[in-house]
Amino acid sequence: MSSTAKVFVGILSVAAFAKAALYSNTTKFNHTCAIKPTIQSCSIAALDLANLDTCCTETYGGQLLSTQFWDTYTGREDEGQLLPKKHWTLHGLWPDYCNGSYPQYCDLSRQYDREPPHEVNGQRVQPYNGTGVDTFIKDWDRYDLLDWMNKFWVSQGQPSADFWAHEFSKHATCYSTFDVPCYGPKYRQHEEMIDFFDTAVSFYRNLPTYDWLAAEGIVPSNKTQYSLKNITAALKKHYGAVPYLGCYGEQYSQVQGSKNTSDHGLTVLSEVWYFSYANGRPQDGNVTHIDSTAPSSCAHTDGAIWYYERTPSSERPVHHK
Repeated sequence: MSSTAKVFVGILSVAAFAKAALYSNTTKFNHTCAIKPTIQSCSIAALDLANLDTCCTETYGGQLLSTQFWDTYTGREDEGQLLPKKHWTLHGLWPDYCNGSYPQYCDLSRQYDREPPHEVNGQRVQPYNGTGVDTFIKDWDRYDLLDWMNKFWVSQGQPSADFWAHEFSKHATCYSTFDVPCYGPKYRQHEEMIDFFDTAVSFYRNLPTYDWLAAEGIVPSNKTQYSLKNITAALKKHYGAVPYLGCYGEQYSQVQGSKNTSDHGLTVLSEVWYFSYANGRPQDGNVTHIDSTAPSSCAHTDGAIWYYERTPSSERPVHHK
């Protein structure tokens, strides 16, 4: 861990978890971020909490990860929960600490996860059993957002709205810039949730993983296997930095005919994480792309990775709006 990261984690240790505000000195007055200097998250300037507005500079989790899934089915096809054809799906927008570790469930007063961990930081987490967060989106008359999320923010094995609730509860509550006091005296319930969903969608729209891979000749196939280095190079070419690639399935060292190798990486491509720093608020979309700080879980042997085709009945055509 760098000395800067150690200082940053030390500062964060004084912030209270599971409370309505991440920082005790965050005011409920209007925050005029547009007229303040733009400060990059995880920078030295972002450590000076006494002299900056944490609603205008991401200070709690300054290393942003815009994450996506490649699933081949949802398990809820009978309910009409289908995957968008020729698109990866949105997983989330995470605020990791600058040293690569991460907070979670930072404000239990905004806990909407139906299956949360039993305990976080010594506090018991109660499962949420109220109305779904899709209802909150409707309350804001954001049917455009809801329609988009139903198409591109699709879960596997659970209703998508339950997954959105999980992502908000676990990750969004750990952003200083989505903290409730940041919305000022005219705050309306769930305003920060709508803002977070809009922001996560905005990041995703700028990261067309399927198109970037296809442009380099890497398309889903049940016959052709790919190399991690080529997938990584294809995405780096378009993103400008190295993303994290996640895999599941068999270890390459356990695959028939490969048991003499020391490559214990997994062999089925399933996830990508794009790393960045926010220049100011993540909501404003001004970011600096950075290389992944996490090693890939995928096998590194040439030709070891499957990027499987989806089950045709699990997809539907969509237009990326």
